[in-house]
Amino acid sequence: MRAEIITWAATVLVIIYIAWEVVSPLITPIFFGLVLAYAVYPIHKRLIPELGEARSAFLLTAGMVGLGGTITAELIMISAQVAASFYYNVVDFFNWVLTQPLPSEVLDFIRNFSGEFIPKLSEYLSKQAFSLPMYILQLFIFLFTFYYALTNSTSIIEQIQLSLPEKNRHLGEEILQSVSKTLGALVRAWLLLNVAKGVLMTLGFIIFGVSDIYTAIVAGFLTFLFSFVPLFEGWMIWLIAAAYFAKEGMYLHAAGISLYGFFLVSPMPDYTIRPLIVAKDTDLDETLVFIGMVGGTWAMGIKGLIIGPIVLNLLLTLLKEWKRVIARKEPSHQPAPAPSKHSPHPQD
Repeated sequence: MRAEIITWAATVLVIIYIAWEVVSPLITPIFFGLVLAYAVYPIHKRLIPELGEARSAFLLTAGMVGLGGTITAELIMISAQVAASFYYNVVDFFNWVLTQPLPSEVLDFIRNFSGEFIPKLSEYLSKQAFSLPMYILQLFIFLFTFYYALTNSTSIIEQIQLSLPEKNRHLGEEILQSVSKTLGALVRAWLLLNVAKGVLMTLGFIIFGVSDIYTAIVAGFLTFLFSFVPLFEGWMIWLIAAAYFAKEGMYLHAAGISLYGFFLVSPMPDYTIRPLIVAKDTDLDETLVFIGMVGGTWAMGIKGLIIGPIVLNLLLTLLKEWKRVIARKEPSHQPAPAPSKHSPHPQD
């Protein structure tokens, strides 16, 4: 009997390990597909009585396909421009440094360094360019997860409710409420902050004279869109402007738009303004949210930006429940009432 249990346990562990190896490269698109499905679920819920669950999910997914196709096309063009401009600017910079009146030892060091650095930079940029098919595959997985989650949203909610244990049902409901509240706050903060990024990027293009008003508005809109794309974010837009200024020899303008974009568009607001918004909506401490975002991103990549605060909020919920359990188990420290004295019986 024991050998049979060990065999089954080993078989289950092997299956879990293989399943994880299959799914792990696609965790990020699956995760963001579920998060976005949660974000649009209120719209989906309103459309279900009129269109039905499947048609509503198909309509919302079709909208995401159009948005995803637009973003992908823009990424192809902008990524190529940024990569080429960045590469040639680096080459021009090293060529300029080598023409300066520096000591021969310093020039030899810079020459050797650039001789090794530039080929590796070219190889890295080429690798990123050829990773576009992987991005398209991840986009497909993202859209499939988004559609599946919406189509089966009612069943998923019912299964989650049924999976709660009866003994500690209140704790399970409290955990679900904590996850929903934190995730909702993160999604709202994400949306509001991305709108602000788009507006600030438009103003930045106008202030620094990058382009005319029409192009500045387009740049702001692209910043808003790219802020929803993991790893790209809005920094790509101000980086293009900085590369343009650097190529034209306007180095002060390049530094200005870079500092403006870094501190007001991306990535600084993601780790300053976003924690404040989330903390206000979830009644959490700003420092705790900040630690969750930074630590989550460090440990799990871009998806940790959302997972980190949720996990820390769940930890607080469990700690509060543990304190309540301990408080119920502790004996009362109130002094026991003194025994009543019997009145003396009269002597017979």
